[in-house]
Amino acid sequence: MGKDMTKEIRIKNVKIGGKNPMVLIAGPCVIESESHAMRHAEKIKKICDKLKARFIFKSSYDKANRSSMKSYRGPGIGKGLEILEKVSIEFDIPVLSDVHCRVELDRAKDVLDIIQIPAFLCRQTDFVVEVAKTKRIVNIKKGQFLSPWDVKNIIEKIEDSGNKNIIITERGVMFGYNNLVSDFRSLEIMREFGYPVVYDATHSVQLPGAGGYASGGERRFVAGLSRAAAAMGCDGLFLEVHENPDKAPCDGLNMITLEMLEKLLKDIKKIDAIVK
Repeated sequence: MGKDMTKEIRIKNVKIGGKNPMVLIAGPCVIESESHAMRHAEKIKKICDKLKARFIFKSSYDKANRSSMKSYRGPGIGKGLEILEKVSIEFDIPVLSDVHCRVELDRAKDVLDIIQIPAFLCRQTDFVVEVAKTKRIVNIKKGQFLSPWDVKNIIEKIEDSGNKNIIITERGVMFGYNNLVSDFRSLEIMREFGYPVVYDATHSVQLPGAGGYASGGERRFVAGLSRAAAAMGCDGLFLEVHENPDKAPCDGLNMITLEMLEKLLKDIKKIDAIVK
């Protein structure tokens, strides 16, 4: 493996890492209904097919780390996994979702192609080990409280559990109260650990808890940060996408529209081709 090359991870018909073009991980923040998830998967896939981009669908069946008890969490694991399985089969695309509890892993591993460790749980050793033992691909969301070099310890926990199918996702770092910033050096630092690195542009513009009962966000910065991440040579881009973000039940202020996605993806592909 060359100095600037990460391990290639294969997920169904998608390859991420190595010399492969940047992969898009995208979908609504949370599953709102079956028809909503299916509609978004179909529309995003059409955009990706048009632009010859590889696509992994993401959406959460339960957002367990909401700001308030009043926040919408999703349909739950039973209905949520059923919907994600339908998306995967109907559109022949890999699916990703976050899992917040060890007891959910037996059910989640039978549907999800990638199990995502939420940022707030990335240092919970027993949970990380149990996720690794499913033998599914593991996407580590780097905690907002961690340095990029701290991620090496998480990687070693997963490797020591017999799993080397690992993806690392950067989602910004805390900068005072209710604010996040992106240090793009982290993408290069974490790629040196040998695994694909993804940049989560929409959560990086989140303003955690800034809305009192919900998080705020600054959607206008998503495109610029995404282009910067592509210029750093990262392996994937994570974007939460919604047909009407201002009406979304959660994280609407940092999600982008389908129209924004198509325009941004065109730019990203050009930058990625130059860098790689």
